Amino acid sequence: MKKAKDGTVGYSSPSGGWGSVRGMARIARTEGTDPAALRTLARQNKPGGFMCVSCAWTKPAHPHPFEFCENGAKATLWEATRRRCTPDFFARHSVAELQRWSDHDLEEAGRLTHPMRFDEASGHYVPCSWEEAYAAIGAELRALEPKSTVFYTSGRASLETSYAWALFARLYGHNNLPDSSNMCHETTSVALSKTIGSPVGTSVLDDFNHCDAIFFFGQNTGTNSPRFLHTLAEASKRGCRIVTFNPLREKGLLEFRNPQSTEMVTGGKTDISCDYHQVKAGGDIAAILGLCKHVLAEDDRRLAADGKHVLDWDFLEQHTHGFPEFVAKVRGTGWEEIERESGLARADLESAAQIYVDSERTIGIYGMGLTQHVRGFENVASVVNLLLLKGNIGRQGTGVSPVRGHSNVQGQRTVGIAEKTKLVPLDRLAEQFGFDPPREDGVNTVEACEGILDGSIKAFLSLGGNFVRAIPETRRMEEAWQRMRLTVNIATRLNRSHLITGQLAYLLPCLGRSEEDIQASGPQVVTMEDSLSCIHGSIGKRKPPSPDLRSELAIVAGIAKATLEPNPNVPWDAWVGDYAKVRDAIEATYPDMFADFNDRLFTPGGFYRGNSARERIWKTESGKAEFTVPDVLNATGYADESGRWRLITLRSNDQFNTTIYGYSDRLRGIEGTRQVLLMNPEEMRRAGLSEGQRVTLVSDAGDGVAREVDGLAVTPYRLPDGCVAGYYPELNPLIPLAHHDHASKTPAAKSVPVRIRI
Repeated sequence: MKKAKDGTVGYSSPSGGWGSVRGMARIARTEGTDPAALRTLARQNKPGGFMCVSCAWTKPAHPHPFEFCENGAKATLWEATRRRCTPDFFARHSVAELQRWSDHDLEEAGRLTHPMRFDEASGHYVPCSWEEAYAAIGAELRALEPKSTVFYTSGRASLETSYAWALFARLYGHNNLPDSSNMCHETTSVALSKTIGSPVGTSVLDDFNHCDAIFFFGQNTGTNSPRFLHTLAEASKRGCRIVTFNPLREKGLLEFRNPQSTEMVTGGKTDISCDYHQVKAGGDIAAILGLCKHVLAEDDRRLAADGKHVLDWDFLEQHTHGFPEFVAKVRGTGWEEIERESGLARADLESAAQIYVDSERTIGIYGMGLTQHVRGFENVASVVNLLLLKGNIGRQGTGVSPVRGHSNVQGQRTVGIAEKTKLVPLDRLAEQFGFDPPREDGVNTVEACEGILDGSIKAFLSLGGNFVRAIPETRRMEEAWQRMRLTVNIATRLNRSHLITGQLAYLLPCLGRSEEDIQASGPQVVTMEDSLSCIHGSIGKRKPPSPDLRSELAIVAGIAKATLEPNPNVPWDAWVGDYAKVRDAIEATYPDMFADFNDRLFTPGGFYRGNSARERIWKTESGKAEFTVPDVLNATGYADESGRWRLITLRSNDQFNTTIYGYSDRLRGIEGTRQVLLMNPEEMRRAGLSEGQRVTLVSDAGDGVAREVDGLAVTPYRLPDGCVAGYYPELNPLIPLAHHDHASKTPAAKSVPVRIRI
């Protein structure tokens, strides 16, 4: 591990640069990458190419020569591995043995090559035919009450497959359609819908060319969406001021060396944030309230001095509701409370707020550092409050912009993956496909887990992902999982979820997005939506790793046909033969967003599906943008106590979601291990802890359930007082299922109450 001058672990170079190149090269060597894989990278995120399976950051109309980042390249090279996880592999290794393997080693078994079923008698997965798998799954589903089953969706599935999956669920008889958004940005969907009438962000890529300021809250661009660094660097160079609030000082928001510029030769770099404030985990409501307090005070001062406003009063009067109540809250909250709850000094907050005051056009960026708290709703609503003060929504160079973590996770909601019936045009589906869709809301991720624990959920079908590893309450959930009747996983590579089986379990291997998908009408295109609401076509050209793989859409259709009574209005075979027919169906269901869908597949930069709030049409209860009056300044949902810490869970630089590419967290200076507990050196001293000392973290939820993770090496890192940090998903066992945002039920993984046991 590398040390900074203050004794903390750190990284001395900018993000990007040769470190990024070496990181990609290491994965290429590990996966045995061939020249064809490198040619595949050249097509990544370009019109007429394929869309990265990693983050959801948008794709520019005029791409760079290499329009991929370190983590995007790792995801593609990981998919293009030469390693194969064949029936022989499963014959050699029982499920019980594989359960003892690490996440990294499981996925390093390589690409799945054949459909498999779990044989309880031998304890091994054994090969089966596709027809056998479809028939057995269909028979089990027909025997079960539909509402006792769950159809989960990972963010990687295309719009076409997601649409078919959601339709299958409703034809079968339920809306139990949780997806990975439930675990990350469901708070966004709920809070933005309530405050601005749109469940997604309002900014588009061009806005970043015109903004004067960007305010960042709880989003680690360098690790989670590195291509965004190009946009931020360009904004910084032209004078845009970037102000960051984040508990950890992350390299990607400090400085960037562009691997596609002369900086690689000259050793130059671009500074990203002009101001960086290490807010206490859960302290963002207080910090933003402090920003607003200074903005209001500055408005008062200027009005008295020259009769001019800082606030956009025309916008406030015409477009907002609840402003007087919000002002009363801000004015009535003292600086002492704001400083205590945010962990930041008044002078620092006023300095940051002055940048907002002086800026004509501001974009607010945030990530899971805001959404994954018990009061995450108030976190997101607070960002909206700040932007509304100066009319920074619905103008060029402005907007609220949540950065989604997974490719197409936003798009899946757009085409019907939703447990809430109000989000889906059920009447139109009924007319289009000639059936009566279920009208009762389904279960989200937390509710699905609750149903598995109490035995009411009998079957879980997973369209991608690693659900069991990603969710809270890991150990209790793994025990309960095995009591289900049926588990089905559609996947590309082996992961831990595949080894926690129901009484009947099937593992169905699918094509990757970079691979050619040949059906009856020829090569197929799939589509996805990025985090700025643009739709992109994607076509794979790489040869699949096994002739026995099927596309995600073909697998969904195969299970659906084996489960449902024939419906002449749902042409499963025709859809599999020509994905354009699925897009026609999507357009018929959502005509406003998907007009001329098939004609716009490869629009450079994608085609924009629209956003009412961007047009200042507010689809809220009041018909206006809503100010929110927070009733708390602490988003954690619990009070500070002696010996209690706020745990922040993190991803490493060598990781995407639950996929662990290796053991290098280069941008934090941590190498060779994931069993660490990051902690402020001064607090280490006060707690009597030394660097490298092994400790146990114990959940402090106070609900009587024992939760702990041991063997963590104490590691000095720059963190706010009262906060510690460690890696996801290793620390998920510490998160109670009930520890979630109160409005959206998003697990609160960024402020988990824990104690340290020596």
